[in-house]
Amino acid sequence: PGVIDEMLDALPRRDMMLHSLDHSRLILMHDDDEMMEFSNQYAPEHLILNHRDADRLCGNVRNAGSVFIGPWSPESAGDYASGTNHTLPTSGYARAYSGVNIDSFMKKITFQKLTAEGIATLAPVVVAMAEAESLDAHALAAKVRTSAGNQILQ
Repeated sequence: PGVIDEMLDALPRRDMMLHSLDHSRLILMHDDDEMMEFSNQYAPEHLILNHRDADRLCGNVRNAGSVFIGPWSPESAGDYASGTNHTLPTSGYARAYSGVNIDSFMKKITFQKLTAEGIATLAPVVVAMAEAESLDAHALAAKVRTSAGNQILQ
């Protein structure tokens, strides 16, 4: 028996583990870049980087719920003891969402304060985007705040 068989024999739900292994796949990649590209497209809930250059590869992670770095970082430590989150995005949702964290329970308010020069610089972009969306009042709100737009009101 191999190492996997020995581990399975040590678990009470051996049949469930065998079922999971029957649905598992091994995907061989040519290099680290291809591997990380695949991982980011897959957006795993849990990503274990048990790799000789794991610290370097962390800089290439764009989509993952939680990342476990190196040979001493099992997923179960993150689930129960290391202080990271256990409520993570599944089914590839890590491409768009983070795990639940303290920020999930924080109210955030954004504030903006533009200068006359600032709105003059941004107005052409605001007007173009607003008009592309047929939001003419939004476009007008930017226009009237510029020196050229002040003429509209007069």
